[in-house]
Amino acid sequence: MNITDTIAAISTPRGKGGIAVIRVSGAGVADILRNIFIPMGKSPVERPRHATLGKICRSDGEVLDEGLVTFFAAPHSFTGEDVAEIACHGGLLLTETVLATVLAAGARPAEAGEFTARAMLHGKMDLAGAEALGALLEADTAGRLALARGGMEGRLSEATRRCYQQLSGILADAYAKIDFPDEDLNTMSREELMAALAGCAVQVRALADTWQSGRAVAEGIDTVICGPVNAGKSTLYNALVGREAAIVTDIAGTTRDVLTETVALGRLTLRLSDTAGLRDATDAVEQIGISRAEAALDGAELIFAVLDGSRAPDADTEALLSRLLPLERRVVVVLNKQDASCAFPEKALEGFSHVVRLSAAKGEIAPLISMAEGMFLSEGLDLRHDAVVANARQYAALDRAAVSLHRAVEALRAEIPLDAACIEAELAMSALGEVDGRAVDEDIVADIFSHFCVGK
Repeated sequence: MNITDTIAAISTPRGKGGIAVIRVSGAGVADILRNIFIPMGKSPVERPRHATLGKICRSDGEVLDEGLVTFFAAPHSFTGEDVAEIACHGGLLLTETVLATVLAAGARPAEAGEFTARAMLHGKMDLAGAEALGALLEADTAGRLALARGGMEGRLSEATRRCYQQLSGILADAYAKIDFPDEDLNTMSREELMAALAGCAVQVRALADTWQSGRAVAEGIDTVICGPVNAGKSTLYNALVGREAAIVTDIAGTTRDVLTETVALGRLTLRLSDTAGLRDATDAVEQIGISRAEAALDGAELIFAVLDGSRAPDADTEALLSRLLPLERRVVVVLNKQDASCAFPEKALEGFSHVVRLSAAKGEIAPLISMAEGMFLSEGLDLRHDAVVANARQYAALDRAAVSLHRAVEALRAEIPLDAACIEAELAMSALGEVDGRAVDEDIVADIFSHFCVGK
């Protein structure tokens, strides 16, 4: 990206609409507005942050549309540069024509994410904030929206910055001790340095550990609904999806394939799969469906084992419970059909710590929401107001920082020379700097912004 250019792009979704907005950013914005916009009164450049009505024209004077222009003078804009937002009527051809007119007047087409990249380069946000903005635009569940808003407000960046500054002070003290060993400096002892670094390690590891909750919201959890035939699996699937996505009948073996959708379960995001009933089947097509169900079960991170709670367990149910019990994964036993009499013995569920009773037919999924959130979200965690790791890149950086700090503490404990411990602490600082972008590879930054839309 050449950040000295003036760039322009359509910032609203493509298609017909009441209005469309063309965003322009760079040093040439004022000149472009003088060439293409005739205001009804003062120029928008003379009235920053005020919407100005006027005519949008070609260079030969032909009027294209009547619209509103808002000018934001640097550095008080999204990008930190002069910015104009041109609002015109939202016709497909009209919008493209207005953009073409802006480009002809001296701008170039913006690259994907270039407006946000310029905002970061001009100090309007850091890399974690830019990632949160991208997540905000893509948010499709209430949990993802809350997580993105928290990132936009800089919770993680602020927490990481505090750790970074603490480490900076500790290293300054340690290097003073190394560089001036004969001076009577008021520096920390080896034990005090070890305690200070250990305290930083605890803070960084606590931040990294929020990734379990952040991932459950941002990326989603591979979740499989399994169980014997006619237990109500597809009924539960429809209740979670919120529509009749799976066929439900009284005929055993109705579901023959794996149905998958991304759904919100409370604050969690589930990549939810409904599967064929598990039993010894003779039908060739049903056998294929059962094989696919077993494959999905093997790859699941969360399992909802749906059982018919209105009757005693049969051989298929007992076989399923025996298969699930030793798994080192999260399993929730769902005793369904609780609107009928409960005939399922408690003894059959010994060894399972997560059991809910509900009626999927009545849409009673609140107990399942509460249990699943308790399994994946840290108690008391507020996605919007707490520092939460929102993506794998951030987690990897924090994890490396925590590991380096642990090594630094171990080096001090083993009486290894102080400068060796300082090297590990420096590596931790570098890793922390990657979270907010103060020390991150250009290729990583380019990859992040390549996933943004062109107008952002």
